Amino acid sequence: MSDLFKGYKGRALHVLKNFNVRVWSEAKIKTTRGDFQGIVLPRSETDDDRHIVLKLSTGYNIGIAVDTIQDMQEYGYKEAHYKIPEREFPTSPDKRNVKMLGTGGTIASRLDYRTGAVIPAFSPGELYGAVPELADICNLSTEKLFAVFSENMGPTQYKVLAQAIGEEIKKGTDGIIIGHGTDTMHHTASAISFMVQNPPIPIVMVGSQRSSDRPSSDAALNLIHATTTAAESDIAEVMVCMFGPTSDEYGLLHRGTRVRKMHSSYRSTFRTIGDIPLAMVNREKITPLRQDYNRRRNDRNVTIVPVFEERVSLLYYYPNMHPDIIEAMIDLDYKGIVIAGTGLGHVNKPLYPAIKRAVEKGIVVYMTVQTLWGYVHMFVYDTGRDLMSLGIIPTENMLPEVAYIKLGWALGQTSNLDEVKEIMLTPICDEITEREPYNGYLIYQGGIPEVEEFIKQFHK
Repeated sequence: MSDLFKGYKGRALHVLKNFNVRVWSEAKIKTTRGDFQGIVLPRSETDDDRHIVLKLSTGYNIGIAVDTIQDMQEYGYKEAHYKIPEREFPTSPDKRNVKMLGTGGTIASRLDYRTGAVIPAFSPGELYGAVPELADICNLSTEKLFAVFSENMGPTQYKVLAQAIGEEIKKGTDGIIIGHGTDTMHHTASAISFMVQNPPIPIVMVGSQRSSDRPSSDAALNLIHATTTAAESDIAEVMVCMFGPTSDEYGLLHRGTRVRKMHSSYRSTFRTIGDIPLAMVNREKITPLRQDYNRRRNDRNVTIVPVFEERVSLLYYYPNMHPDIIEAMIDLDYKGIVIAGTGLGHVNKPLYPAIKRAVEKGIVVYMTVQTLWGYVHMFVYDTGRDLMSLGIIPTENMLPEVAYIKLGWALGQTSNLDEVKEIMLTPICDEITEREPYNGYLIYQGGIPEVEEFIKQFHK
């Protein structure tokens, strides 16, 4: 198929040829549903032949049904560039050395013109070509550890990543950035928080909600904020760096064990749960929001514990959950189960026999709450007391995903259940806190007069 009509076939190809409109041309399209204007994009080889894809000036892509098209006019043409242009990354002896470890995601990306999908692009030259401001911040080098989307990150990758961080610290690297897809970034942040103990430098995870080919992309600014943090911050912890508000005013630095992705598409998707973020960051400065963080040190001392027991599961309880789910885990030789229970940490009575059998078989069972905010309190009602008598162990205010990661990490170190319990219930990096501050739970309901008045102070 000619590159002039890349990926198009059947009826869609016939329409493009009929109106003499090429892929990557700027076109005006008149349809029975209105007029549209934008860039004609290539299609995936596996897509149907009933639509033509147009990128609007807003950056969004739409599909136009060919049966509705009345007229098409090409008024411009831009030759496709198949990669981000590279420029040699300049270095300076007066700047700190930062290493970016790539796992995938869309923090720097390009379009795959065979499939129409956004894929990662990664090298110092590509990053400098895309975000030249980085050269003003640090001396940047990169290493691609993986090229996977975040749903494919797991224990194998966690361990390799932790070991790579340890090697960089020993080499004298001043800060580390981890490029990561956003969907499971909070899982990896938690895993690295446990596997990399007491680091002397900032370790900053960063991604983007919107890919680099979109005008509304957050990739460049997130990368600038993360690089600034890695090079200049005195916070020597595992952090997630993403947009604070939906606008580009500042980014937030979230502690790796108290952060969660909370919206499927907002750029401000990450929230610190049950606490407040570590700091705000913009192009000019880093503003701490609290002082109880680990400080940057000049030594190269760090403890790497890259272990994980994979036969661990996270169960989200729902009404009418049947015990066969737990029975199956027993039969499949699972080592641990984390339950996200209702309310203060509850499940229904039909699960009790299966839970008892699991505990008797040596499977550790821990309880978290699916409310996310708040603590497990299993001694308040009979249900909780009964579950504790069966052997379920409450995990205070640990987030469900964090408890799952920590349990896999704990069981990777020992099969002694008393030692596992001690590891699980001993706070390491604020995964358990003594209390949640008054401003650690702020969810305002739109539409209520007082909330609307508050919002109007900032958004007219």
